Amino acid sequence: MCGRFVSASTADELADYFGALAPDDGLDENHPGENYNVAPTAEIFTVRATDGQRQLSTMRWGLVPFWAKDLKIGSRMINARAETVAEKPAFRKAYERRRCLIPADGFYEWAKVEGHKTKQPYYIYRPDGEPLVFAGLWERWRPKNEDGTYDEESVIETCAIITCTPNAEMSTVHDRMPLLLPPSAWDDWLSPGSDLGLVASLMEPAPDGFLELRPVSTSVNNVRNNGPHLVEPDPAPLTAPARSGESDSAGE
Repeated sequence: MCGRFVSASTADELADYFGALAPDDGLDENHPGENYNVAPTAEIFTVRATDGQRQLSTMRWGLVPFWAKDLKIGSRMINARAETVAEKPAFRKAYERRRCLIPADGFYEWAKVEGHKTKQPYYIYRPDGEPLVFAGLWERWRPKNEDGTYDEESVIETCAIITCTPNAEMSTVHDRMPLLLPPSAWDDWLSPGSDLGLVASLMEPAPDGFLELRPVSTSVNNVRNNGPHLVEPDPAPLTAPARSGESDSAGE
């Protein structure tokens, strides 16, 4: 699964990296800010296609289907499984027409350790320093007025990260990983007109050797902790991880 990640790049850096436009009103006021412990329901950066142009925007992490009664369901819809995303009612329509990219500097995963109740957290990143690009889905949700009509002035955009089977590195700590997309796949993933067979073919684990895992302090366990110290190496990690067999988060 992917339940926490790092978003430390600025809006300008991301717009340049993706060749994307910022909204007409800019991102400064709604900038999520440098966040080394991004948790579900946080505002995060996303990239989507608008009239054929990549557009940088912010969305709430945790997809809320258009038919949901309230926003609460979003906290359980942070991930969508690649194997079933085309079938699940909560994700099916978004998968067909509303796909996005979610940039991250890295993400965290927790591994069981023999002889310890506490799990060892790992920071997972690209050794070349480039951003990670998660495959995502997005939706628009509108609350209802007392008369049952939709409140068109209170639209909330939400998103979810797609997960897939792990590559060699990730399999040492978990049985899932975020679906990572290379630049060559971005346009096909973002285009609402892409053939779904082509889209499905993009959902493969990252190549072995693409990621590096670093044991970090259990300080990251508390979402109130933040800052670059969270990704620093743990000087005394518990031990090497045992393969985790945990299932993904609810909603997948």
